Amino acid sequence: MAVGAAASPLGSSVISLVNRLQDIFSRVGSHSAIDLPQVAVVGSQSSGKSSVLEALVGRDFLPRGNDICTRRPLVLQLVQVKPSQDEFGEFLHLPGRKFHDFSHIRYEIQAETDREAGGNKDVSDKQIRLKIFSPNVLDITLVDLPGLTKVPVGDQPSDIEARIRTMIMSYIKTPTCLILAVTPANSDLANSDALQMAAIADPDGNRTIGVITKLDIMDRGTDARNLLLGKVVPLRLGYVGVVNRCQEDILMNRSIKDALVAEEKFFRSLPIYSGLVDSCGVSQLAKKLNKILAQHIKALLPGMRAHISASLVTLVKELASYGEITESKAGQGALLLNILSKYCDAFSSMVEGKNEGMFTSELFGGARIQYIFQSIFVRSLEEVDPCEDLTDDDIRTAIQNATGPKSALFVPEVPFEVLVRRQISQLLDPSLQCARFIYDELVKISHHCMVTELQRFPFLRKCMDEVIRSFLQEGLKPSETMITHVIEMEMDYINTSHPNFIGGSKAIEAAVQQTRSSRVALPVSRVKDVVESDKGPASDKSGKSRSNFAGHAMADKGIRVTSDVEEVVTSGTISGSRWGISLFFSAGYNRVSTKENTASKPHTEPVHNAQSFSMIHLREPPPVLRPLESNSDTETVEITVTKLLVKSYYDIVRKNVEDLVPKAIMHFLVNNTKRELHNVFIEKLYREDLFEEMLQEPDEIAKKRKHCRELLRAYQQAFKDLDELPLEAETVERGYSLPETATDLPKIPGLPTSSLYSTGSSGDYYEASTKNTESIRSSHSGELQSPLHENMDSN
Repeated sequence: MAVGAAASPLGSSVISLVNRLQDIFSRVGSHSAIDLPQVAVVGSQSSGKSSVLEALVGRDFLPRGNDICTRRPLVLQLVQVKPSQDEFGEFLHLPGRKFHDFSHIRYEIQAETDREAGGNKDVSDKQIRLKIFSPNVLDITLVDLPGLTKVPVGDQPSDIEARIRTMIMSYIKTPTCLILAVTPANSDLANSDALQMAAIADPDGNRTIGVITKLDIMDRGTDARNLLLGKVVPLRLGYVGVVNRCQEDILMNRSIKDALVAEEKFFRSLPIYSGLVDSCGVSQLAKKLNKILAQHIKALLPGMRAHISASLVTLVKELASYGEITESKAGQGALLLNILSKYCDAFSSMVEGKNEGMFTSELFGGARIQYIFQSIFVRSLEEVDPCEDLTDDDIRTAIQNATGPKSALFVPEVPFEVLVRRQISQLLDPSLQCARFIYDELVKISHHCMVTELQRFPFLRKCMDEVIRSFLQEGLKPSETMITHVIEMEMDYINTSHPNFIGGSKAIEAAVQQTRSSRVALPVSRVKDVVESDKGPASDKSGKSRSNFAGHAMADKGIRVTSDVEEVVTSGTISGSRWGISLFFSAGYNRVSTKENTASKPHTEPVHNAQSFSMIHLREPPPVLRPLESNSDTETVEITVTKLLVKSYYDIVRKNVEDLVPKAIMHFLVNNTKRELHNVFIEKLYREDLFEEMLQEPDEIAKKRKHCRELLRAYQQAFKDLDELPLEAETVERGYSLPETATDLPKIPGLPTSSLYSTGSSGDYYEASTKNTESIRSSHSGELQSPLHENMDSN
């Protein structure tokens, strides 16, 4: 009975391929770089895991004891060789050393475990890799994991259970890992720790193989038939029952050969297992594992090929980013000049929106500058009402202050200029703040200029950041100076001749209309009352005697009270002249002569009696004086006209500022930086005495370059091995499928492939053992040679 016939030649080759890939990635310390197919052995302590593995090998080689024995993951690669070859084992951490005595393998496992995990029964997730060459095995790769435990014993850590479960789950949760769940038959299968964890990682049961141990010590009258048939806990890949050596057999040094014979007799002696030939015995377990693992690997090969191909491209780019070490001054100068040029080009591209890595989730670079100009600066200025912080009282106070000790007949020009200058000055701070915002954006852009070579030279990056920050600050100063000058120019010359300025006549017309709409016209019968109201106290009279446009006729002359404002609005002219701001602030109004008014009043000289005292006492003026709150109609018109003039001229200045401030910032700060940054870099950094210091690599970069080269070499070798394996649709067993075609190795320009495939003279034992294995396989029939099979054939 040839067990090896169950495994096709391709099945053996794919398992051998995975073993080689594991060796390749383990050699560079990256066994987790790719999830390779493997079989993880899971079970509680004393469930018989170690006995199952030793039975598969046919030799005693694992540590034993009453406490936890497996404290580090043991990756066990079984390699079938020719019958004429000796059995031996090799460890990854001891390349070139062959262990023909399997008891020495046990001692080395114990010693290596203690070196990493200590002697306090602690666990470690660092693997021990062991390869066993034997004619009595089938090609299988297994990972023996620490047994599940509930209570810490001795000086074990208190969280030993959680740590073991976390370690086990890290292996079995990956879809590429098959789970060998070992459960003793004398325990309740529904409470199996191994099946419980397998159900969490593999809820559908598509990757779990059940192993029922200790069938020979079940209670009398019970059997494991329903367990093996999957009627208790169904598994898609089924169960296999085995009978291992008991502790007494081990103490009595009973050989595994004798144990396999006893196992065969046990299953033959019980009729209940007669119909379960494919589910009983270590030999059946070996064939089942070999077949399922081969099928599993072949189903995953296309994905592995695609993953390795994509990783190769990534590694090539990463290695290119680390560059090569240049020691000559000429080479260092060329490298530095190249870095500076790339940086400046990247900076300009980001500002102009031409960078390759275009952002789609947010605005970046020049788009943010445009947003600051239009959506922040301009919009903020347009939302401000220039008269919002100017009350009527403020305007009236300014007008009265401008008249001095006299009661002005007209609105003086000074209040308008004072008020409009005050409002214009408020544009300076937001304009300077806008320049600061653009400066901050340019600093952010400089930080995002990720020139690949700069990752190697942190000191150079630091120097460049300092240079560009200093240069941007130098560009900010003339920008702020120009902005300040723009605001000062607007304040220094109030151009009332601007074509967009509202002018006097339009302001008066609008003011009168606003005044008329806000009050009811005075009846003619109240005109005399209005005139008489002007004969009040001197303090009230001084506030009401002024007029923007005309004075009242004197009541004692009987002149009808009219407003020249209405005449101006009607005729639009004064003394034949067109209304304008200059005439509005001139003294060209028709008014009653002061002399005439003086002549019309009787003049009486007050008589002072030196010996008499007046009974009238004047109050001292308060420290702070404000105009009276009551406004006459004339004052209302004055205030309204002033507001209209201030708002009109402010809008003109605001538009100028909205246009000139961004231009100043772009000229002195943004565009100047784009034009001159490269020259500044050359002046400040391109100095031969600084080459070595700026191009000094940290040790971490050198280590990363070395590791990246080794990993790239490993991926190249892995892809080469995959490429040499034929993938044909008819070789895939039922239940598994392969994509039509796997992708080829990407052709990467400039990558030296020959050097990556070759290995140095110091190559480890895996390369030699792989060649040895291939030469052995060429003349081997693939049959499993074991005492059990010899006995079965003889019968």
